[in-house]
Amino acid sequence: MDEQRTTVAISGGGPAGIMLGLLLAKRGVEVTVLEKHADFLRDFRGDTVHPMTLDILDELGLMPDFDRLVRGRMRAVDFSTTDGTLVHQDLDAVAPKGAKYAEIALAPQWDLLDLLSRKAREYPSFRLEMEAETTGVLRDRLGRVRGLRYRQGGEEHRLRAVVSVAADGRHSGLREEIGTGVRELGSPIDVLWFRLDRREDEPTELRGTIGRGGGLVAINRGDYWQVAFLVRKGTDAEIKEAGLAAFRERVASVASWTADRLDQLASWDDVKLLSVTVERLRQWAVPGLVAIGDAAHTMSPMGGVGVNLAISDAVAAANLLAPDLLRAQEDPDRFEKVLNPAILDRVQRRRQWPTMLTQRIQVIGQDRVIAFTETPEGRSLLPPAPALALLRGPIARVLPRVFVYGVRPERVAG
Repeated sequence: MDEQRTTVAISGGGPAGIMLGLLLAKRGVEVTVLEKHADFLRDFRGDTVHPMTLDILDELGLMPDFDRLVRGRMRAVDFSTTDGTLVHQDLDAVAPKGAKYAEIALAPQWDLLDLLSRKAREYPSFRLEMEAETTGVLRDRLGRVRGLRYRQGGEEHRLRAVVSVAADGRHSGLREEIGTGVRELGSPIDVLWFRLDRREDEPTELRGTIGRGGGLVAINRGDYWQVAFLVRKGTDAEIKEAGLAAFRERVASVASWTADRLDQLASWDDVKLLSVTVERLRQWAVPGLVAIGDAAHTMSPMGGVGVNLAISDAVAAANLLAPDLLRAQEDPDRFEKVLNPAILDRVQRRRQWPTMLTQRIQVIGQDRVIAFTETPEGRSLLPPAPALALLRGPIARVLPRVFVYGVRPERVAG
């Protein structure tokens, strides 16, 4: 079996993995990222890049290149129903003092990952292996993780490392290697994904609304809309049993602008189920292995914050670990003295409470969204005037601040 060595082995070439690899390589740390797919193209990837991430891209000098990827910009948060607007909040009105960006950029995540990986390849200590699927870990005689096993081109490989990172999403097999269990917060929603043609004269920003029977969010991907239709969890079989024609009517009742193109859903093969979970590992690290991004905490799509929290995790991990990793790299025979389990635990201590707070707000928000979609006929989807005033007042100022600017925004060190 082929055996290689690196200082940091990262499983997963998503936002967390690529960003961490880039930042560590920028500091001179030898890093290898293993990505099991041949490219970054995934329909389920989030496309909303929030100011907390725009600041990081700016610090890396990537904004001119990133701006060329942007398909649309949102400078306000709108939360609407078929009976009228619930909330409209301009982002510049809730931006922290000194904030450079007051917009959410819409850019295909695969383009962002291409940009980050191109930047990372400028550093000689960075290596990205595509079609390299992680199959397990390597352990020393004391049971500590000392690298990853992966399969590429039909062959098995060993990648020995000082530290290994699980950044391969909520289905990461490395979660079991950490083995401390998952805390599930629950989710009342699932998402049915499909594509609809987009016309040149249509809005560029994200489009969303809530009605009886579901909520709809449409993401601009150039010549098509990637549509997420929110339904109560576990009802997908019931929806399919009612038939595709009934589903088309249901979508059109929530977003009338879709009605003239829903015949593009020719069969249920055109509609994909994304099961929504909100959960986090109880412990993010064991000796030699740490989880970040969705591997550590699975977020709801509500607020589009998942990719941004994953990148924040990566920035925090690079800031916290790079100095010790460089010392371990200089003297690999003594790495245990400069890189002990307590150092890896600092990542969780830094990032756990922003994750917990964001997840709690998401869970509350999901419950409210589902309640809106199940409003009986004859009753308005808008709440009574006092509740609406509260929603449009303090809540409209707090929630964008949490989701758009982050509870604990990270900055690139070094």
